[in-house]
Amino acid sequence: MELKKDSNAVSIDMQLIVHSEKRRAAQGTHSDRQADPGALLQRRGGFQGVANGIRKWQKIEAHDLHGTQLTVEVHPRDAVPQLLKKFSLAKSLQGDKNGNTKPRQPGGKDAHAYPWDRSSLKSMPLDLRQFEKLDTYASQVTVKSDLDELVSDLVQEAHSDLERVRAIWIWICHHIEYDIMAAQEKDCQAFKPTDILRTQKTNCDGYAGLFEKMCRIAGVQCMTVPGYSKGFGYQTGQSFSGEFDHAWNAVYLEGRWHLVDSTWGSGLVDKTTSKFTFLYNEFYFLTHPALFIEDHFPDNKNWQLLKPPQSLRQFENSMYHKSEFYNKGMLSAHPETSMIRTVNGKATVTIESCAPTLFMFMLNGKQEHGLLSLRKNGMKLEVYPPTMGTHNLQIFAKGSSDIYSSVLEYTLKCNFVDFGAQLPTELHQPVGPSWFSEQMGIMKPSHPDPIIHTSDGRCSISFGVDEGISILASLHGDDGLITEETQRRYIFQLHWEKRTELKVQLPHAGKFALKIFVKKRQEPGNYIFVFNYLLCCTNTKVNWPMFPESFGNWGQDNELLEPLSGVLPANRNIPFKLKLHGIAKALVKGQDTWPLTLNHEGYWEGSCSTAGCQEVYVMVLENANHNFYSYILKYKVNAQ
Repeated sequence: MELKKDSNAVSIDMQLIVHSEKRRAAQGTHSDRQADPGALLQRRGGFQGVANGIRKWQKIEAHDLHGTQLTVEVHPRDAVPQLLKKFSLAKSLQGDKNGNTKPRQPGGKDAHAYPWDRSSLKSMPLDLRQFEKLDTYASQVTVKSDLDELVSDLVQEAHSDLERVRAIWIWICHHIEYDIMAAQEKDCQAFKPTDILRTQKTNCDGYAGLFEKMCRIAGVQCMTVPGYSKGFGYQTGQSFSGEFDHAWNAVYLEGRWHLVDSTWGSGLVDKTTSKFTFLYNEFYFLTHPALFIEDHFPDNKNWQLLKPPQSLRQFENSMYHKSEFYNKGMLSAHPETSMIRTVNGKATVTIESCAPTLFMFMLNGKQEHGLLSLRKNGMKLEVYPPTMGTHNLQIFAKGSSDIYSSVLEYTLKCNFVDFGAQLPTELHQPVGPSWFSEQMGIMKPSHPDPIIHTSDGRCSISFGVDEGISILASLHGDDGLITEETQRRYIFQLHWEKRTELKVQLPHAGKFALKIFVKKRQEPGNYIFVFNYLLCCTNTKVNWPMFPESFGNWGQDNELLEPLSGVLPANRNIPFKLKLHGIAKALVKGQDTWPLTLNHEGYWEGSCSTAGCQEVYVMVLENANHNFYSYILKYKVNAQ
């Protein structure tokens, strides 16, 4: 029994227990004693015991207890009853033919088809824009010590049961913090609405209880649903047994039950620091039951609101798509199980999305040992675990925000390692051109596939480039021969007719990452990584030298025909042929200076002796009225 005081009235909440004479006789002396609230709670099968801050829910038999909740109000004869004031704000709960207000159990008309039909993330048609003003209002309502007063303030701007529920949901998600300490210390006080309002902290039982209480005050049927969850601390593939670890709500709107979880809607707990952060999550408001079942398994299968309902074993084995998977527009993923066994040392994952999306992955916490290629509506990932055993694979998606969020997690079982599939450490994601490279100004690539095989260690890659875009490329291997200083010297860049060509020479056989960067010429800042190719060569005779080093004055449209090798033989006459734009004179400087002449085809030609020198430079005079020459190319000369 609970006593509530008001300036004009006193109301008493009590449980009216009715037993038959036979039942009273069978109970003997127990029926004569005054009911202890704690004992009554146990007999009703409410909460019993605490595990990880979650009260254990016990099922009750229908014959254990029959009662009706009553509220008796005592008030001055000339005062308006407070209950009448309350019911004037919101309609009372729907009652059955006998006038009882116990919410009905879910039935066939509440069930949604399983699996998900991709129609909506919600269990009823919603336009979230309709809630913009209400959400702003509800989030700014200040906390009150009296729950009735708080609900009264919240529903002032609500004009339907849906809006009343929305206002309550928004307020709880923005004002109540998950109390990790209370959960760990199994503090039952954290569950009481009065204590929740005072501390503005609770755990999932408190969230669910507060949500139910507030909905009932607002005149909306609501139930608390206990069960298992794939939440904080969940391990991929784990089994569930014993006490339930979570609680959420079912709310009755427009003739049908719907599911909400205000605990997970309010924020998250960091795994490393165990600290709670407010981070509103719209996904858990009126979630489609076919999606809700992925991380919520109720004690009563009817509260799945699914047809057909899922078994606990199905829940344990099903793929867990995190809420961000759907928030960021993902539709499906394959494989559909959380554990993948590699085939010939490889595991493949594909994701389908509503729109072009950026992805990344981590294998055992590192962005290595995988090829991730973007597709117009999704991605494909091939992973090659470096060792046998169990591995953790996480997949992240960016969506419309600037933050990558974890959307999927797999456990890989590898019983064979394909050492021939080892990838360069510097091979970043994504590999191969895609919608993203087009968005960044790179179009119509000569090599649309992410992997390029070359038999002689050379290849030429070209693509269209938007006007005003500069391209930068670098080559990376794992043997240490390519240093930071030389990673661009094995690539020679040419420009012609709005296309860029990259001539690549590999220093030896192996696998290399060819990284492509872009930058708008007129904007400050660094080049942005766009994608890379994987270059593969098995010819052990390959031993190409570096290209000549180019300087800033090497023009965008210049073309080098010969010599392409950056290392010249000693004591030889070396022919030079280049196409240079906008210059007055050109020369080659070694021990002596040799001028280049412009032929009828527009090429500067000539030769140079490498005798007696260690370096050779190509120099140009841009203005005939000046005598200052600029360096544009540099060659090294082999030692004699």
